[in-house]
Amino acid sequence: MKLVVLGAGESGTGAAVLAKKEGFQVFVSDLGKVKEDNKNVLLNHEIDWEEEGHTEALILDADEVIKSPGIPEDAEIILKLKDRGVNVISEIEFAGRYSKAKMIGVTGSNGKTTTVHLLFFIMTNAGMDVGLAGNVGKSLALQVAENDREYFVVELSSFQLDGMEKFELDIGVLLNITPDHLDRYQGELKKYAEAKMKILQLVKDNGHFVYCLDDEIVANETEKRETNAKLIPFSIQKKLNKGAYIDNENLLIQFNQNQFIMLLQELALQGKHNIYNSMASGIPARILEIRKEIIRQSLSDFQNIEHRLEYVVKVHGIEFINDSKATNVNSTWYALETMVKPVVWIVGGVDKGNDYNVLKEMVNKKVKAIICISEDKKSNNKIKRAFSDDIEMVVVAESMEDAVKKAYHFGQKGDTVLLSPSCASFDRFKNYEERGWRFKRAVREL
Repeated sequence: MKLVVLGAGESGTGAAVLAKKEGFQVFVSDLGKVKEDNKNVLLNHEIDWEEEGHTEALILDADEVIKSPGIPEDAEIILKLKDRGVNVISEIEFAGRYSKAKMIGVTGSNGKTTTVHLLFFIMTNAGMDVGLAGNVGKSLALQVAENDREYFVVELSSFQLDGMEKFELDIGVLLNITPDHLDRYQGELKKYAEAKMKILQLVKDNGHFVYCLDDEIVANETEKRETNAKLIPFSIQKKLNKGAYIDNENLLIQFNQNQFIMLLQELALQGKHNIYNSMASGIPARILEIRKEIIRQSLSDFQNIEHRLEYVVKVHGIEFINDSKATNVNSTWYALETMVKPVVWIVGGVDKGNDYNVLKEMVNKKVKAIICISEDKKSNNKIKRAFSDDIEMVVVAESMEDAVKKAYHFGQKGDTVLLSPSCASFDRFKNYEERGWRFKRAVREL
């Protein structure tokens, strides 16, 4: 059987290795250049590949195609494959066919990376055989090929969910749905919400669906769908008979006539959004019957992930915080909400249809200066228009290094410099990680 993999990144290379192991005739094609590490993996497994272009005849001759989540559904090659009736799926969908693991999937516009790491941390502390995959860590397919686990915690983007139909989740977690990636969904929040809600469809009959009752879109979309999954909500606004909620500065999880309770001040991750993340990881931990003491200890010991509100260093009394993973305005809203000192805010990149009005009130309260780092003048001008009436200092930086120097110049002892871009990173950087690393390096060179 001929299988073509489009895209030779982390997920595509992993899918190719698994396909080869399962006896497929595999060909990998990438429009861009393939990283040396991935080339070596493909060569070591004797997998045919090409870069910087697609050989259409070879691709259209496939029995099935696995596409990178970064390739849009309306890309010309994808449309031609679909016209021919060729099945196009995601790496996650493919990997699920060959894994015996119980799957826990987490999605949402914001917080999913923190939540999967937190749940993985709890499960690891409980001594469980668990892998971390999806948008984080090694690809699920590569892990299934090399070392299938008893459990996988999988971070799922809307792009990955688009290519999933038969993948089965034992537990699905939906954190929130806020405007993001609207450029990929024809500017329509409804289409983006449909993609996110796909996670409910993937939960097995009698599996568990954990969702945020405080998010209006999530609550409404969940209510109107038929499912055989067991619904378990979490909320910081309402007290619940089942699920997670807050009562008298305590986080409570009520599940199977059993109560877990923990003081909010004991949580390692503070801020409203992190209470949601703690609830969203604590509920699956209780479903899996992990001991309460292990959950409590894990939620109080967890160290935040790199590039998410990551403290870098203090220079002459000015704190520098790396929140490069904030690729939409809602993520930045959460970041600003946690700030207690005056903020010099570094923002910009590839605009995905951002509505900065969401941030106006928070920016007025917290921010003293803004530094724009978009390569595109239109993106910078959009940020200037949104905030220059309220913030006196709004300037453009030529590079990340220039942005850090300007931020240091504007800052005073007791201030915080926050990189929280609200935008994708692909104008000046390979990804948000490189953007964060460049920020940290520039800070340390001050």
